Formats: sequence, C-alpha cells, structure tokens
Amino acid sequence: RARHGSGHRRRVALGFGALLIRREAGHPAPMLPVDLLRRPVFALSSVTAVCSFAAQGLAFVSLPFYFETVLMRSQVETGFLMTPWPVVVAAAAPIAGRLSDRYPPGLLGAIGLAILSAGMASLALLSAHPSLPDIVVRMAICGAGFGFFQSPNLRAIMASAPPERSGGASGTIAVSRLLGQTTGAALVALCFGVAGRHGPTLALGLGCAFAGAAAIASGLRLFAPSHRAVRRR
Repeated sequence: RARHGSGHRRRVALGFGALLIRREAGHPAPMLPVDLLRRPVFALSSVTAVCSFAAQGLAFVSLPFYFETVLMRSQVETGFLMTPWPVVVAAAAPIAGRLSDRYPPGLLGAIGLAILSAGMASLALLSAHPSLPDIVVRMAICGAGFGFFQSPNLRAIMASAPPERSGGASGTIAVSRLLGQTTGAALVALCFGVAGRHGPTLALGLGCAFAGAAAIASGLRLFAPSHRAVRRR
C-alpha cells in the first residue's frame, strides 16, 4: 500500500508539473522561463550549470568525510584542506572572465570542467597516506577548473537571452545552481547508503562523472547555431 500511495503521488506531481510547463510555455510573462530553454545555447548552458554544481555539491559534502574517515586527517586539517578550492576559484574567475572576451564560453567551459573532472578523479584515487601537498594540489586543480568555467558560463546564459528577459535568465541561473547543489548533496547520501564507509570515494567518482557530463554539454555549445552571436556579445 505504501508503494502504491507513493507511486500515485509521484504521478500526480508529474501531471501537475507537465500542466505548469505547458501553461508557462505560452504565457507572455512566465514564472518559469520555459521559452528560453528553446534556445540551444541557453539550454546547454543551463544543463552545464546543473551538472557542474551537482559535481561541486558532491565534492563539498563528501570531502570532509573523505579526509577524516578515509585519509584519517584531523578536523583542523580537514578545515584547512577544504580551503584551496574556493580560494583558487576566486583567483581563476577574473582570468576566465577576461579570456571569455576572446574565446567562446563553450570552449572555456569545456576546458575548465575537464580540469575539474580530472581533479576530482585524482582526489578519489589518492593513496592511503598522501602528503598534505598532494591533497592541496589536487584541491587547487579542482578550484581552477571550476573557476575557469563559471564566469564564461554565466555570461553565456545572460547573453543568449533577449535583453527584456534578463530577469528570467537570472532566475534560471539561481535555479540551476540550487538544483545542482541539492542533487549533489542528495547523491552523497545515496552513496553512503549504497557503499557505506566507501561512500565518500564513490561520491567523488560520481562527481567526476557529472563534471565530465558538464564538459560535454559545454563543448556542444560550439556547434549550436547561435554560439557566435553569444561570443560577439
């Protein structure tokens, strides 16, 4: 009975969701900017954002457990080891923003997310007793990759929407970020439930896969019809 009730609620939710999307698609001022998702660059940039923030969510939730329970680091060391990622993101983002004036966001995003994927894979494959510099370098690589992608992707989302729809585009950025981070955090819980003490390592591997998927979505923007127009803007 519980399963039947759960399935019924799921079908009802999907039905109402479909009705909402159908209504918003034809609305002149939609609450959900469904019409913008018909633009290839906008849609691919949004998918890139969701997948990349899911990778970030997987990493940020699982890494403290990974450092403490797998690599046997103290709480103080774990706090310091989490620092290189956001610091390098802050340093890399302005550089990527300047480069986006010269190169397509799809290319910069694909490169950055490939670096992020490689960095997360290198973290998951660390030996049982790595040195602190080994961990710091890998965290810095992840931060560089994420920072390299973020500014060009935000620019691509805003530039691919009409000026009068800038509010809807900004809302899509926020929804993509929260959806990705929430998905990543939920998947960490699933990894712990499936793999137990190996959950943090599994979560990092899954984050690597999400970053790789985001890199592919970003690269596909190079073949979208309007990517040159976005670059000119």
